[in-house]
Amino acid sequence: MSSHGPPRNYCGALKMNFKDMDSFDHDFDPIDVRVSPTTGDVETVDFGTEDQPRELKISSPLSTDERDRLIHLLRSYFDVFVWSYKDMPGLDPSIVQHHLPTLPHARPVKQKLRRLHPRWSLQVKEKIQKQLSVGFISVVEYPEWLDNVVPILKKDGKVRVCVDFRDLNKASPKEDFSLPHIDLLVDSTAGHSMLSFMDGFFRVMPFGLKNAGATYQRAATTLFHDMMHMDVEVYVDDMIVKSRGRADHLDALERFF
Repeated sequence: MSSHGPPRNYCGALKMNFKDMDSFDHDFDPIDVRVSPTTGDVETVDFGTEDQPRELKISSPLSTDERDRLIHLLRSYFDVFVWSYKDMPGLDPSIVQHHLPTLPHARPVKQKLRRLHPRWSLQVKEKIQKQLSVGFISVVEYPEWLDNVVPILKKDGKVRVCVDFRDLNKASPKEDFSLPHIDLLVDSTAGHSMLSFMDGFFRVMPFGLKNAGATYQRAATTLFHDMMHMDVEVYVDDMIVKSRGRADHLDALERFF
């Protein structure tokens, strides 16, 4: 997680839950967007074009007034969402950097090259070329550490490209930055009438590294420390914006963005 840029990076998925039916009371302009058919409790709102869709998911049972005001807010902060690698500005290194220290006795390991299944090879190549093109990774000659790519087949038939960091992780000391207790985070959301769920994106740091979770949690704590346990709860890359009253939720989302 490095590179310069504003610390605002979220995936194109935001869902709002609700209980009571109060209305937001902010002035807004009419919004013209394409809305896909409702699936369950979620509808998809497309802020892009037919050639380049930019979809966000919102709760379908919202009132017309709430829905319009939410769409207006999302459009106002459209730049905080990303749909591709090139959209991710990353975080300024002054906020957080991930380090790879190794234990004094550790010896570098070069894993033996593993063969990829032919049906995965092209997808892996495409993923790697995308990351090279936007500067997420770079070519290194004569590396001391060398880890294999591990393709993981997803439900949609596409491949997620991971890396086997087991040898490097064994040689790395454990980061002591504490992660929140999930049960306490769940308890802290009880009694709130509206919740918005967001996933964060990393730009460079692979999540397979031993201390990646701690680094991401440190970044989130640095960015949202003045909102955590009040309007926001964060567990690594999963973030919840919460409010007890429906009329307060857009204000909380705006502070978060």
